[in-house]
Amino acid sequence: MRLYGTEITSRLMLGTAQYPSPAVLADAFQRSGAGIATVSVRREAGAERAGAAFWSLVRELGVTLLPNTAGCHSVKEAVTTAQMARELFDTAWIKLEVIGHADTLQPDPFGLVEAARILTGEGFRVFPYTTEDVVLADRLLDAGCEVLMPWGAPIGTGLGLTNIYGLRTLRAQFSDVPMVVDAGLGLPSHAAMAMEMGFDAVLLNTAVAKAGDPAAMAEGFAHAVQAGRLAWQADPMEPRDMAAPSTPVIGRAFLE
Repeated sequence: MRLYGTEITSRLMLGTAQYPSPAVLADAFQRSGAGIATVSVRREAGAERAGAAFWSLVRELGVTLLPNTAGCHSVKEAVTTAQMARELFDTAWIKLEVIGHADTLQPDPFGLVEAARILTGEGFRVFPYTTEDVVLADRLLDAGCEVLMPWGAPIGTGLGLTNIYGLRTLRAQFSDVPMVVDAGLGLPSHAAMAMEMGFDAVLLNTAVAKAGDPAAMAEGFAHAVQAGRLAWQADPMEPRDMAAPSTPVIGRAFLE
């Protein structure tokens, strides 16, 4: 998988928030084999002045870092946070979030496109957190994005893929664009389903961090992503309404 010209060996991406301890976080990443870690500049840096220790821990994970603008509700907030992230991590990669609704955490489509256009103009490699809206996706690509990150469900809900039709349509409409299903996944089966639909990767946080055994859940998601990818590559059979015998009927004995 290549994202903005960079080869990523794993199609599983993990967030770094809400883990019960740094040791559990590190164990989850090790067992998942995740290739990318997302980090929230605003939330982690502001928590009890523990930012420096947290950055050190994340760097020791040995994975590609994808800073994000989580918690930003305006274009100005998101752009400023992205600029801070570039200085902190010396990377032009940014997961762009511009939240438009406080309860559902749904992206603000207008602010998202505006912020994406500003950041790509400044040389950022933008990973926009978006909905499965085809028109919005088209506008983000026009703004300079080369990757799309549609949600499966609202952040932290664990509901899985709530709009199968919309996600399938988006995948089919932009078949050559790398796409990561981001947010709302609660079980490894949800990740496998996304990969079976042809998405390139999945990103999740809460489903692992809040599990009884985060490391085991992370490993479960890793297996699910691999299984789903293999299933998509194998060109799965089309579902049908009527039964079809798997055992040949030709040559079957007929008894009177």
